[in-house]
Amino acid sequence: MTPLPDAPVTQETTAEWQEIALSVAPFLDGVQQELAGQVAAFDPEIAPYAEYALANQGKQLRATLTGLAANCAGGWNNSAVKAAVIIEMVHLATLLHDDIMDGAEFRRNRPTLARKWDNTTAVLVGDCLFANALRLAAEFPTTDVCRAVSTATRTVCSGEILQNNHQGNLALGQAEYFKMLRMKTGELFALACELGGSLAGGDPRETRALREYGMALGTAYQVYDDCLDLFGSEAEAGKSLGTDIASGKATLPVILLCEQAGPEIATQLGQMIGRWDAGQLNILRGWLSEFNTLEQSQSSLESCLADAREALGAVGDSGHRDALEELTRFLAQQSVGLGVG
Repeated sequence: MTPLPDAPVTQETTAEWQEIALSVAPFLDGVQQELAGQVAAFDPEIAPYAEYALANQGKQLRATLTGLAANCAGGWNNSAVKAAVIIEMVHLATLLHDDIMDGAEFRRNRPTLARKWDNTTAVLVGDCLFANALRLAAEFPTTDVCRAVSTATRTVCSGEILQNNHQGNLALGQAEYFKMLRMKTGELFALACELGGSLAGGDPRETRALREYGMALGTAYQVYDDCLDLFGSEAEAGKSLGTDIASGKATLPVILLCEQAGPEIATQLGQMIGRWDAGQLNILRGWLSEFNTLEQSQSSLESCLADAREALGAVGDSGHRDALEELTRFLAQQSVGLGVG
């Protein structure tokens, strides 16, 4: 299976992804250079930790969205580059904290920062990245960007809190699940598209449409990532599998299972979480397959992607809009590949 951009996989980028990113290649180069410069400016004792986090950033999907959205609204500029750097730093900070909460040992086939050093270091490096992102946002001539970034960061963290509050709640409803997805993942995708469009000169209608696209795409992406944790392989995922359910997170396939299988399986699953190992994952996969939860999850993902494509109808530049539409088709293709082989 080909790798999804920004997903933790071992293979290199595919021709499809390269084609999507080609139109913003200079933009991404600028983002990477600025990120490296920001990290190098950290205290010499702290910089190696930040550099390690930066090296684990994946394919800069959120930065790519910022550049693509900017092109739809008139063309990317230095302000859009800076916005993408801010969003990448916020995202990296959330990954460092997520790995601690999930107890993950690997991300993108490398030890997590917490495993390589310790949890305390990982938390504080994440805090430094958050703080630096807000410092950069405050450098814009108006408060609009700083307000948007701080609001989005609060939303992401609030989504993580809600998820933590529901830890072990296998009876979580789908409405609450999708609310958390929009908050903890969709929000940064939406912010990337919104800032890319607005900083490139997009009008309010276009900017709103780009934000709606990002929210729907980000929600679909998190459904994919949740399914990858259960139906993928460690070679594909580049991280420990089953970390979501092992930490008590009720992802969509598990929610669907508990809705359809009845209380007996839900009770057994709750007991299994307390003594989780690879053998438990195989048992769970059998139940998930019996009730076709992957196919149902893929249907929900496609519905989100349809919403994303619909939102693009209000974006004027059809030429650059095509790249955003292609992203939805690419994610759908990746979803179809889950559970195969």
